[in-house]
Amino acid sequence: MAITIDACAAQHQGDRKEQQDRVAILPHARRRGVALAVVADGMGGHTGGALAAEQVIHTAKNNLDHFSPADESSECMLENSMREAHTMIKASRFMNEKDPHSTAVMLLLQPGKISWGHCGDSRLYHFRDKQMVGRTVDHSYVEHLVATGKITPEQALTHPNRNVLLTSLGGQDEPKFDFADAQDLVAGDAFVLCSDGLWAYFDDVEMATLVADNSARDACEILIDLARKRAGGTGDNLSLAIIKLQEAVLAKPKPPTGFVPRLPT
Repeated sequence: MAITIDACAAQHQGDRKEQQDRVAILPHARRRGVALAVVADGMGGHTGGALAAEQVIHTAKNNLDHFSPADESSECMLENSMREAHTMIKASRFMNEKDPHSTAVMLLLQPGKISWGHCGDSRLYHFRDKQMVGRTVDHSYVEHLVATGKITPEQALTHPNRNVLLTSLGGQDEPKFDFADAQDLVAGDAFVLCSDGLWAYFDDVEMATLVADNSARDACEILIDLARKRAGGTGDNLSLAIIKLQEAVLAKPKPPTGFVPRLPT
């Protein structure tokens, strides 16, 4: 069964004075069927966060253009992209006297395989039709509390320290990364990358349903509109990229020009 890709990236400034998120879906410069989706949520005061997130996109694009599946593993490519971005963001502190940081979540699409990695609390969700297969686990204080059984996932949604990260790109400490991949891909699989300005307003079931029932473009628009309404005038920057795998509709072969079908007598 042939599979096609329906993809879209979108973002909104929310109620902030500046857009410090960055999102992109980048095709490989030379290899057909290879692409990289990236969401980066910048932090660090006026312009600092935006520069950090922009560095994530720039580094990811450069690494993608030099990526050769025969010579480099998916995980290595993703880790190098985030680690190099971390180094560049950290170095920029000495040039612009700011304290820039960024999260990052990246998805590498190849024929028959999808791989991803993340640092911070920008997430990747993997859905199959209207069911969640899994999602990344935030590198955050509240996710640590949930993992150790000190609070419930419901309590994490309103915890006063829910925005405290345990790691990020550009910080003084070495960043933490997590990686995973999926190879048993089928039509109906969908992947959503998003910053916390979006995922904070949806549970897994609602997001899965909205993505399954709509095109990637329409789902992006609906999710942003709902997040903006639910933010009530206090919304953060929000960014997302949706990649949906769909069964390809093969066109029926056309009869040669001048062909006249013979009707039964």
